[in-house]
Amino acid sequence: MSELLHGCLQDTEYLEVTAKSGRRYAVWVTTPPGYADSTEPLPLIYVLDGNWTVGLTAPLIVTQSDPYLTIAPYIQVSIGYAGEEAANWAQIRNRDLVPPGEPAGDAILATLESARETGAMTQEEVDAYLAELAECRADLFLDFLTDELHPHLRSKLRVSESGHGLFGYSYGGLFALYAWLRDTGLFTSIGAGSPGVASADSQIFTLVDALPELGEDAAAPRLHVTLNEAELLGEVPFYRGMARHVLTTLERLHAKGRSEQLSKALLQGTHVTGLQPSFLSYLKTSHGR
Repeated sequence: MSELLHGCLQDTEYLEVTAKSGRRYAVWVTTPPGYADSTEPLPLIYVLDGNWTVGLTAPLIVTQSDPYLTIAPYIQVSIGYAGEEAANWAQIRNRDLVPPGEPAGDAILATLESARETGAMTQEEVDAYLAELAECRADLFLDFLTDELHPHLRSKLRVSESGHGLFGYSYGGLFALYAWLRDTGLFTSIGAGSPGVASADSQIFTLVDALPELGEDAAAPRLHVTLNEAELLGEVPFYRGMARHVLTTLERLHAKGRSEQLSKALLQGTHVTGLQPSFLSYLKTSHGR
């Protein structure tokens, strides 16, 4: 792995990491208040879609010092794209965050067609979006996080043996669900904000149906899922459909006896404005002292 370090946000270092696959990622590492004066190892919380999310989520690391909250200390690791790919992160993320074999679904196709007709997207942009979906490899990206990036960061930071978390929103939330269902053993808690389960034939349902029985001694990670009121009750058919698929996922998890692993929250806001409240909800629910 090669990297480049320089200042970015407050208490944040920026790295560019090349995976064994040849893909290059931008990584922002944000340390909490008092980190420089401590020797305590801390868990890492990985946050996806770093090109968009780092500015909205990394500043919330100060909540560890909020006397009204009980959020445990952590180091935030935001992951995105570097160089020329940074400008096209919204399309390239499809490749990394969507499970292999995930169907695009009629709702996505209709939304893209509407965006093309209204001029919100060009035909070239629509084609690029669909091309990334056709080559989606969330499995490779998850392996990169657990087998390459995490050991690399452990060699450079004071990292605890356990307590690590993962948070994603929208397609990042879809990836978070996928990572929870695969259970690599790395994460103690996972937050899935407004997960982009856009098809009734989603691979998420296949993975839920294949879940084994949970043994009494199993140390299963916790899953925190959030949705926004506007997604459930608003005027956009795509988000209402997505919300229905998420609720179906939760119902199937309950039927599988996974209720003790789950926590849920319905937030005010829209799909676009829900990122920061969703992340804070995850922190308060799943990463307390």
